[in-house]
Amino acid sequence: MKKSKFLDTVRSVSSEPLAANGITVLQVNMGYQCNMACNHCHVSAGPGRSETMGKNTVDAVLQVLKNSSIETLDITGGAPELNPLFPLLVGSARKMGKRVISRTNLTVFFEEGKGIFPEFYRDHEVELIASLPCYLEQNVNAIRGNGVYQKSIDALRRLNSLGYGDASGKLSLSLVYNPAGPFLAPAQSALEADYKKELKARYGIVFNKLFAFTNMPVGRFGEALVKSGNSGAYLDMLASAFNPATLERIMCRSLVSVGWDGRLYDCDFNQVLGIPVAPDAPQHIGEFDHAALGRRNISVDDHCFGCTAGQGST
Repeated sequence: MKKSKFLDTVRSVSSEPLAANGITVLQVNMGYQCNMACNHCHVSAGPGRSETMGKNTVDAVLQVLKNSSIETLDITGGAPELNPLFPLLVGSARKMGKRVISRTNLTVFFEEGKGIFPEFYRDHEVELIASLPCYLEQNVNAIRGNGVYQKSIDALRRLNSLGYGDASGKLSLSLVYNPAGPFLAPAQSALEADYKKELKARYGIVFNKLFAFTNMPVGRFGEALVKSGNSGAYLDMLASAFNPATLERIMCRSLVSVGWDGRLYDCDFNQVLGIPVAPDAPQHIGEFDHAALGRRNISVDDHCFGCTAGQGST
């Protein structure tokens, strides 16, 4: 495990290293191709990226789900809907009775051939976590590109019309806030109340939950920090806001991340940085061992402060 300031900080509050306490979630990155290129994207996804998960890896993921007690499949990208094998993965996992979460950017619904996905999601009862980094149009467009806000609003209205986001919670729709710059998110509960009030009043949109995520100092956001000379200051801010209470629920302790090529990581952020799971644990989805991975030590570096700063980001 690489020595880092984060590792030293964990050791200052715990006699034990940060370790997994089982696996309840298998997070699968289907590739870095995306119809957008957002400023805060930690995988630097975009239209020009060619990395994409193939059939052999999808089959291996499904085999792991079939043969294990893992409850939840969490699918991400890029825009996972752009991978032609996405419907196969979702449909097969749902037939097994697995809970399926998809992280969608909403605007992908307007790409050619992708307008089927709102109904596909409804029919398979997929839980959606949708990116909407602000409820104000100018802020969203500044982060994600001109015209993105209106497409997102139109997509949310369509999902609402299909039953997503209502109080029953049967078709769960959560939104994601990201700060517009190098600062921490405000309190999640207060921000959620603002989102619900503003989106309901302006557009009649409803949703179930808001996640306030810290921008991780990796990928496109990390590159911007370096270019602006703010990288060190941002990491110092995250470190100074370290909250030891977040270590109990940090996502890597109950999750394994599968890269587009089948390699295994402790989280999607480590995947981007090329930091694999501990060397004594299986390294590829084809070698998956639930028991060994469920008790592994977590590989950490200083970017991990992003998940433990303030209220946490997990």
